[in-house]
Amino acid sequence: MGTFDKSIRLLIAIILVVLYFTNVISGTLGIIALIIAGVFILTSLLSFCPLYTILGFNTCEKK
Repeated sequence: MGTFDKSIRLLIAIILVVLYFTNVISGTLGIIALIIAGVFILTSLLSFCPLYTILGFNTCEKK
């Protein structure tokens, strides 16, 4: 996973968490948003996305 991809995932995760804790999104949608944010943070920290492997995507600059 490339640096740009990791940065975008972290940015989206932060936005989702802020929206949840400011009560812009709540209920079931809020819980789903937190789960998605958690997945984005985890995949960014690990630099690995299982879905990318299945679909054959590669955003890493290194070969």
